[in-house]
Amino acid sequence: MSLYTLHNEEYIQVKVPLPFPLRWVNGYLIRGDDGYTLIDPGLHTEASVECWEAVLKELRLSWKDMEQIVLTHHHPDHYGLAGLLQEKSGAPVRMSAKGWEQAKLLWGEGQPMTAALLSLFASHGLPDELAGPMKSHMDDFVPMVSPQPDVSLITIGEPIRLGNSVYETIHTPGHAAGHVCFYLPERQAMICGDHVLPQISPNISYLPFGVDDNPLDSFLRSLEHIGEYEVSWAYPGHREPFSTFGKRVRELLDHHEIRLEAMRAQLAGESLTAYQVCRATFGDRLTLHQMRFALSETLAHLIYLEKTERIRSLEHEGIVLFQAL
Repeated sequence: MSLYTLHNEEYIQVKVPLPFPLRWVNGYLIRGDDGYTLIDPGLHTEASVECWEAVLKELRLSWKDMEQIVLTHHHPDHYGLAGLLQEKSGAPVRMSAKGWEQAKLLWGEGQPMTAALLSLFASHGLPDELAGPMKSHMDDFVPMVSPQPDVSLITIGEPIRLGNSVYETIHTPGHAAGHVCFYLPERQAMICGDHVLPQISPNISYLPFGVDDNPLDSFLRSLEHIGEYEVSWAYPGHREPFSTFGKRVRELLDHHEIRLEAMRAQLAGESLTAYQVCRATFGDRLTLHQMRFALSETLAHLIYLEKTERIRSLEHEGIVLFQAL
């Protein structure tokens, strides 16, 4: 069985394994006269490295055939292998300035995002007994994103060459600040990272350090913008490439409006913490990994509701509560 799939004679899709329910992340290879562009190599695990080595062997390539490594965003399942593969290939690693800034907050000296995120969660009701295990869980990601790459910055809005073609660089914040998609007009092809996914909804997380004061608003605006593009085929970070891009954008917009109203309804009769709203929305059987993203997503929705004056927040003994207006 082949380890890769060729789409439209242009994009080689590699399903790089992940050790959590998403199962795999899509890495893409695009051939050019000067070598291959590798997009989103995956998480640094033994299984991921073995996957790429097997793919290169099947394609009769070596790491020196990589011209560049390009990242749609900084999340570990896309970014994690970039440093190691840079060492193997000598290829530059390219990502947005905002994405690189967050990578350093998450995994740079002292990992400052970890303490800030745990403090944020505590103020929104995360029980003390979960704080220690969650810190350990976040620390466990450091080896899976190491070594850190030397990064060359992508300039948002400027064209970028991937393979032999020149793509538009589209800033699509929301799922991740600094997230970029790449659009090739002549093929109506969109490399969309995690901004638009078929079948599943991208996580929209609020983070401290002023990364994005209203990430759900950023995401919805980005969806409206990218939905204006004519797209015949979309190449996502998870699941399979798909041809229903415009329809999927509309579904995601509707999905978040339904979730916003459901959260507002929870707050109609009582004041609740974000943690309580999270549990009511996403259930009681979340792993620590899932809880981290579910609570951050809940915060993103509650912040959006407050900024649109559908709910309000108040503080009681150091804990933030939300209630409907």
